[in-house]
Amino acid sequence: MDNLDSKILALLAKNGRMNASEIAEKVCLSVSACIERIRKLELSGVITGYTVTVNNTKLGKDVLALMNVATEHPKYNDGFVEAVRKNPFVIECYYIAGDFDYFVKILTDNIVKLEETLNYIKGIKGVSKTKTDIVLNATVSQPSVYIDENA
Repeated sequence: MDNLDSKILALLAKNGRMNASEIAEKVCLSVSACIERIRKLELSGVITGYTVTVNNTKLGKDVLALMNVATEHPKYNDGFVEAVRKNPFVIECYYIAGDFDYFVKILTDNIVKLEETLNYIKGIKGVSKTKTDIVLNATVSQPSVYIDENA
C-alpha cells in the first residue's frame, strides 16, 4: 500500500459513497486507475465492505451499555459467543485479556430492554461475573480507523 492508496482510503473512510471520479480528481489519478486501486484494496481485504452510519438516538436507540463478562472456564467460550450473537441488542463483543473475558456493547431503545438483555447475558451458561456501565455521552466515536494520508 502506498501514499495514493492511503489517500483513497482516507477519502472513502470519510464518505463511503464518494464515487471513483471524485476520488480520482482529489488524488490526481485517472478514473480507471482509481477504480483499479479500489478493486485491489477490496481484493486484498484492506477494504472489507461499505456501510451506512446512523444516528442511533434519531432511531430511538439511545440506551448504550458496556458490559464486562467473565466466564468460569474457557470451555464456555463458544457457547457464550453463540448466545450473544443471537441477541439483537448486542452490537459488539470482544474477547479480551485482563480481569474479564469479554467486553460487550449493548444498544437498546429503553431501560427495560437493557435490563432484559443484561439478565439474558448473566444467564448464559458459564458466566461467572459481570460489570456494566451505562454510557451517558459518546465523547469520541469514529466509524473508521484514522488513515494517515501522508504515509
